[in-house]
Amino acid sequence: MRYYWLRDDQWGRIKELLPGKASDRGVTARDNRKFVEAVLWIARTGSPWRDLPEFYGHWHRVYVRYSRWSHKGVWLKVMEELSKEADFE
Repeated sequence: MRYYWLRDDQWGRIKELLPGKASDRGVTARDNRKFVEAVLWIARTGSPWRDLPEFYGHWHRVYVRYSRWSHKGVWLKVMEELSKEADFE
């Protein structure tokens, strides 16, 4: 089962803003898109983290990564980029 909340053009605009690229120092992220989709699933459904479908990975690891990105300001950059062409859907 696959759940996708981001269109390909939206993903293309934010993927270079995310940590874990091969060009970044440190660990390369396994699948940033799937992780972002997991966070969007939580946001759109309003479900608790524990209800995250296993397709996205273990809920606690997803939550910890989400929290780290929050503290680094990654989500703010992503939302600023995506809101440049807001369609209010």
